[in-house]
Amino acid sequence: MATTYLTFNNDSPEMQVLTAWWKALHDNRGDRAELRRCATLTEVAFTPAYHRLRLAVGKHGAVNDDALALLAGLAARVKMDITENTLAEQMATGKTDGSARVSGLRFRRLLKVKEADGLFSALGRVVALLGGAVNLQSLAHSVYFWNDRTRKQWAFEYYTKSPSEQ
Repeated sequence: MATTYLTFNNDSPEMQVLTAWWKALHDNRGDRAELRRCATLTEVAFTPAYHRLRLAVGKHGAVNDDALALLAGLAARVKMDITENTLAEQMATGKTDGSARVSGLRFRRLLKVKEADGLFSALGRVVALLGGAVNLQSLAHSVYFWNDRTRKQWAFEYYTKSPSEQ
């Protein structure tokens, strides 16, 4: 039997599961608060809410536990799902004076992060800077597949929207 891999694309079954799980967090504020208080991915992995997501997503393919913990911890910080722009594009736009919400310096530092724990804290700050209004699908796909290709794609998206942010 061939292994099925998760994609977290727009209409993929695992994205539908994630979206339903994320919406359920708004009704179960205790689970959401517990996830938001987590400072490390290990702490995320100790929560029942993470395991509900893991079991539900696992029905659709092989799960990378660390990447899913990263996603669960960050998704709990998302207050509103904004679908118009990708996460990198959202970082590059939005201030009333036309500048980027996430400075070029912070963005470049973010692109240098390679390990999941560092990404958890750095992106947690980014979600806060964006006021919790984030493209959930873009966040899911990006953090689940955080690699050189993703970082390069983010750079193209960010600097296309905010070329002066150096």
